[in-house]
Amino acid sequence: MARDTSPIVKQSRREGYALHPKAHKVMARKSGIPGQHAHGRQGKPSLYLTQLREKQKVRRIYGLLEKQFARLMKEADRREGLSGENLLQLLELRLDNTVYRAGFATSRRQARQLVSHGHFMLNGRRVDIPSIRVKAGDSITVRPHSAKTAYFAGLTEIAKDATGGGVGWLKADAKKMTIEITGMPQREEAEPDINEQLIVEYYSR
Repeated sequence: MARDTSPIVKQSRREGYALHPKAHKVMARKSGIPGQHAHGRQGKPSLYLTQLREKQKVRRIYGLLEKQFARLMKEADRREGLSGENLLQLLELRLDNTVYRAGFATSRRQARQLVSHGHFMLNGRRVDIPSIRVKAGDSITVRPHSAKTAYFAGLTEIAKDATGGGVGWLKADAKKMTIEITGMPQREEAEPDINEQLIVEYYSR
């Protein structure tokens, strides 16, 4: 399964956005993009560069490769409504993001790993594909065998410290290890500081 394995802190510094909880402390000490000569490359960015960086930022927030992201953008364009908001909704409905939003993981990378290792069941069937899209009415549960592991035994405490929760389109129960999809993600429930119109403009060139 293809995935971006480059250091998440380096990615965060490049995009100027903390893509992982551990990136916050590093970025507080080190400002600017990484690289030996990075300070010489900074200046007022062009419109194209601004669009590109926004696309890269959002792609990395949700952990997608370029081809995956471009396919989602094409699907978002075909749907009714605003393409940018459609894109964010499709990203939010990924299974790995859903696990993160439920507070069952402290980052999307961790959620992706948990899903990939087959720890979850979707509507009673074991799944291991992070990109599976959930819909209203779906039920996600931790596999009985996985529930006995040390990680899931401490899920209640993990959920307390998780920062991805607080969305209205799902109902999570860390004690019962269940997630119920109750609706559709709203624009304001996506990550803050995203300008989706820049991404639409990038792909419209």
